[in-house]
Amino acid sequence: MTIRVTLATPQHAAAVAGLLRDINAEFSAPCPPLEVFEKRFAQLIAGDQAYVVLAQDTEPTGFALITLRPSPYYAGPIATLDELYVRPALRGQGIGSRIMELAESHARTLGVGEVQINVDEVDEAARRFYERRGYSNIEAGQNYRMLCYVRPL
Repeated sequence: MTIRVTLATPQHAAAVAGLLRDINAEFSAPCPPLEVFEKRFAQLIAGDQAYVVLAQDTEPTGFALITLRPSPYYAGPIATLDELYVRPALRGQGIGSRIMELAESHARTLGVGEVQINVDEVDEAARRFYERRGYSNIEAGQNYRMLCYVRPL
């Protein structure tokens, strides 16, 4: 198996939408219909406020969705890793690391000042994965954890 990891184009929207649907199914989370995801991914990928890294062989195997927003703290944007997913049967083979390598490399080319990731506290495997990559939930110079609060509108 030869996994290719590339930046997605709008033509990859259906493949990425299918992977996002699979994430939601794996975690029993509600989600919009596949065609809605596909349309939204096509728009996101075509725009300049997000990018998607796609891993695939003969079929899509994983992806990352990174959104960008301006910040007064950096000359460039802040990137948020909104999703990172690798098909369960293919985990532990370095695909997620390869996806992150390209995601971070592309962020550098865009002048991103910081990458932020929200991780569920109970998802210890994901937390270990990001910590091995140098991510922390303690801001430099501080001794307390950062938390993420959400409120659906």
